[in-house]
Amino acid sequence: MSTQKYTISQDTEAQLRVALRGCDELLVQAEFAQKLARSQATGIPLRIKLGLDPTAPDIHLGHTVVLNKMRQLQDLGHTVIFLIGDFTSMIGDPSGRNTTRPPLTREQIAENAKTYYAQASLVLDPAKTEIRYNSEWCDPLGARGIIQLASRYTVARMMERDDFTKRFKGGVPISVHEFLYPLMQGYDSVALKSDLELGGTDQKFNLLVGRELQKEYGQEPQCILTMPLLEGTDGVEKMSKSKNNYIGIGEAPDSMFGKLMSISDTLMWRYFELLSFDSLEDIAKLRAEIEAGRNPRDAKVQLAQEIITRFHSKQAAHDALANFEARFRDGAIPENMPEITLPGAPLGVLKVLREAGLVASGAEAQRNIEQGGVKIDSVKVEDKGLTLIAGTYVIQVGKRKFARVTLA
Repeated sequence: MSTQKYTISQDTEAQLRVALRGCDELLVQAEFAQKLARSQATGIPLRIKLGLDPTAPDIHLGHTVVLNKMRQLQDLGHTVIFLIGDFTSMIGDPSGRNTTRPPLTREQIAENAKTYYAQASLVLDPAKTEIRYNSEWCDPLGARGIIQLASRYTVARMMERDDFTKRFKGGVPISVHEFLYPLMQGYDSVALKSDLELGGTDQKFNLLVGRELQKEYGQEPQCILTMPLLEGTDGVEKMSKSKNNYIGIGEAPDSMFGKLMSISDTLMWRYFELLSFDSLEDIAKLRAEIEAGRNPRDAKVQLAQEIITRFHSKQAAHDALANFEARFRDGAIPENMPEITLPGAPLGVLKVLREAGLVASGAEAQRNIEQGGVKIDSVKVEDKGLTLIAGTYVIQVGKRKFARVTLA
């Protein structure tokens, strides 16, 4: 481990500011400043690691918060390692869980991993990204190696983890294999000789385990940088597919645009800080203009166009804005919308709305009708007991949700 002290230059301080932008915590900041200074003095880039378990096939904007930080550090010349946790996914990350997470099969993991890196490459520079799978070093460990690894960390320290402590005190079962998850994730840092590991705030415990294991193996410990968990479009819960408050990076441009325009004026600035590549100075200038009376809608349009350009194209962003304005200013029906066929006609309108995926529940369907938010072929629905016969209908819920539904 290096004991030499390096001078913190203005360039080092500039890189440190990039790392700190929008982050929740950087541990240990003084150590990371030394790593940056050493890198500049020696010309050897830092090794910066981000691990993601492919527990679902799609990446949403919440996932890109850490990917954006990786790209910023990549643009400074450092080596970024996009680690797909194909081995750890079979254990299941217990972070934030009050029950044992069911592990995924190898087949599920392989299927999900197919799209992960392709989607991440929309943020990272693929030519400068090292992609790894932790089965490379975890599989060869075998039972003997895992037992030896487990001997390097105590149960007492493992129980310092907040979710383990709560479950233990509450009499909720904790499976022994769950202790292996932070150990195996930590061992990833040893295998990759990581200088810095990134993660969400919910990953802090796991990242610290990696730091401690590196010390056990005689390596210089990694620093850890945690990024905030991005709130979803509701502005309350963290962005999550299960909460239906997410914006998927693979979503159609019109859908992305509509969702971004729907966020609150307050949440908009949080999205700018964590998702935009604009400088903090430019964002501060825009915010001052909004506070001085400029329409907040202009800022949302700017943000939406930046994000859609990143994940689709500049033309797609232009078209999405034009479609949005036509739909909401002129009342036009979008040309492209989901095409859905439902068997069993005739069907009640509540069931049609639910099965077409336009609402999450019958109660939500009733509420939308009561509030005048449901239209069929541009006619407002007022009867919750309406029955639809066989045929094709354009159904609208709220301002953004459209589907062409065929009842057969």
